[in-house]
Amino acid sequence: MHAKNIKYFLETFSFLTLFALLLPGQTMADGQTSRLPEPIKDAHLEKISGQQTAVFAGGCFWGVEAVFRHTKGVISATSGYAGGAAKTATYEQVSNGRTGHAESVQVVYDPAQISYGQLLRIFFAVAHNPTELNRQDPDHGTQYRSAIFYTSDSQRQIARTYADQIQPLYTAPIVTQVVPLQAFYPAEAYHQNYLALHPTQPYIVFNDLPKLEHLREQFPALYQ
Repeated sequence: MHAKNIKYFLETFSFLTLFALLLPGQTMADGQTSRLPEPIKDAHLEKISGQQTAVFAGGCFWGVEAVFRHTKGVISATSGYAGGAAKTATYEQVSNGRTGHAESVQVVYDPAQISYGQLLRIFFAVAHNPTELNRQDPDHGTQYRSAIFYTSDSQRQIARTYADQIQPLYTAPIVTQVVPLQAFYPAEAYHQNYLALHPTQPYIVFNDLPKLEHLREQFPALYQ
């Protein structure tokens, strides 16, 4: 749900207020997303130099993009679509939930400043709730599914291992898909850096600004 549904959000203020309180850690056994452990390190990835790319899907891309834009070591974060075909990679088509795409964010990062494992930790801890199947906050549909689109075998192994590592901390199953990235298609220009350009929009206020606050509180050394 995006700009064209603002009326819906305004009309359901109390409903959104409730969702604003249901932050990603609510389904954790210990109730503290900040207690997510460090991922197991991968010696191969740690030796890689130069810019690297990771792609994550965790509901509406506005909030996920904003979280990674505010993460130190991230060079760029771009909202877009992954999981479907190029000819259907437009917002109007993806929003019907029938194209196979997920709203995703392409993260370009400097491994000398932040590891892939640290990005995973932020993704699971504050960017979204990995136990919600085909939904996040008030958004429903496969286009809002939780997914990690890996670009290498090392990323695949780390992502799957980390999901298994943190599963005991949750009271519900982690439903995050770990699948190969076939292609990433940038979203329309008006979706990019949306939170910074529309900080007072009701959807942003209730659903995405709390994610940034959680990032700042739980990962102060990585917040920028």
